[in-house]
Order: sequence, then structure tokens, then C-alpha cells
Amino acid sequence: MSEGMMNTREVARYLDIHEKQVYALIKTKKIPATRMTGKWLFPKCVIDDWIERNALSGLEQARRKSERIAGALLASGSNDPLLDILQTCLKKVHPELFIFSANTGSREGLLALEKGFTDIAWSHLLDPESGEYNIPYLAKWVPSVNAVVVNLFYREMGFVLAGGNPLGIAGFEDLTRDGVRFINRQEGSGTRLLLDHNLQKAGLQPERITGYENEVFTHIEVGLSILSGEADVGIATVAVSTLLGLDFVPIARERFDMICDQSVFFQKGVQSLMQVLNGDLFRQRVKNLRGYDFSSAGRILYTKG
Repeated sequence: MSEGMMNTREVARYLDIHEKQVYALIKTKKIPATRMTGKWLFPKCVIDDWIERNALSGLEQARRKSERIAGALLASGSNDPLLDILQTCLKKVHPELFIFSANTGSREGLLALEKGFTDIAWSHLLDPESGEYNIPYLAKWVPSVNAVVVNLFYREMGFVLAGGNPLGIAGFEDLTRDGVRFINRQEGSGTRLLLDHNLQKAGLQPERITGYENEVFTHIEVGLSILSGEADVGIATVAVSTLLGLDFVPIARERFDMICDQSVFFQKGVQSLMQVLNGDLFRQRVKNLRGYDFSSAGRILYTKG
């Protein structure tokens, strides 16, 4: 297949769906495709644009629905098991408040914030040049938002492995060994950026990693892939290893932030979320999850002047 073009089998793998579903999408004209010499072909750049448009249109629909619910906020972006616990605690303290959260990845969360499709973006995007998180990307991806960046927590990220680490995974170079199956996060996620940065720093080509193209959208899916035996190693938060009883090899301590417009920050939903973040109910729920640091939780790290 020529560079930049995919056939039905390749686009099915790229979208993580069955090939029959691709034909169904073609039949209903819901996916861009072209027919040449009797075969369906899909330009990768067009498919990427189609994925982004459909993801954002879904967020836009959610945005419109959430506006019908009093006290509702829409969040999108990165993923961490603690976000679910935090939102559950918010609901217990303030049953009248709703936060609907979509796992789109850090980059897509910021892009949705710029387009007005979400109120809050969860993000942990590392800027390799400065070593700073999230703030260097604001001018590029959310230029029209009067952004405020608030820290939620720091967390340990690392390799998640089967109990006992049977393959002896210790570093990124081990991912390229024969017989090691990797499970990846989607492009645009902070975890994917962390992986690619470390591979580049070590001079390792992604093509050498078996499973690099196999993507999931959440940390818990990474852990479940290891637990089920579908993969040998993936990168996830330490909470996943604790919750699923998996081994963990730390590789980075990263900052996880909330980004929103300054007008949204002062709304009751966000202010209540900050109170719950530093409240006894949430802290008791997460006290046994190692690898998290709440010393700066709720601190404003940046405001657009």
C-alpha cells in the first residue's frame, strides 16, 4: 500500500474496529473513502481529519445537552482513576452538581476547550524543551481562552506489568526486545507524548516496539490489557497497578492540571470541586493509593493576564 493510503483491513486496525464495520460505514457513507481498481482506499490524512471532526461533533452535542441541566459542567481531556473518585465525592457533597467527563486525551481536551465544546480540560502535557507541563501549549491550542491552570495532583507514571515482572522490564530499551508485547495510549494523550519523548531521547524507533500501534484511551484499559494477558507492558499511573494488583516500574513524576476559562473557574461547580479536592472525604478515599502528591492541590499555577 502506498504511503499515506490504507485499505479496509488497515483502516479497521487504525480505528480499532472490525473490518465488517468499515464496510458498513462505507455503505452508509459515514466514512470518507475512494474506490480504485475495485478496492476501497482511505487517505490517512483524511481519516485523521474525519476522526477529529467526529470527536469534536460528539463533544458539541454533549455541550448542548449539558446546557439543559442546571449546575452541569462538561470536562474532557486526560484520564486518571482519581478523577472518577473526585467526581463521585463531589456528587455526594453536592448532589445538585454534575460534571460529564470525556476521555479524549490531553491535546484534544485543550482543542475542545478552545472551540467551546467543554468547560474544563484535564491535562498533563510535558514540554520537553522547558520541562514544564501544560502552560507552554496554551498559546498554541487555546489562544482565545482566558486560561487559568490549577494543579490537581502530582503522580507517578511507569511501566505496568504482570506480577513479578516476568520479562524483567526495566527501561524503554526493553520495549524493543523480541517477545515483549506493548499496549499504547492514543496519539495526543500526555502518556503517548511521554513515551515518544523518551524513545527519541534514547534513540529508539517506535517501529521496533511490538504493539506500538495498539491503542487504548484510558489507564485502566492499559492495566486490563496486562491483566488479561493481551499485552506484557504498558504505561499507566501507579493507581492502576495498585487497584489491579500489577507490578509497577516508575519512569516519571508528572503534574496533572485542570485548565478552564477564568469565568468558569469562579462558577459554583469548579469552586465546589476544589473544596472536595482538599476535603476529608476525597482524601480518605485515596489515602491508600501510593504515588500521588496533593501538596499543591488547588493551587493556581497560571492565569492569562
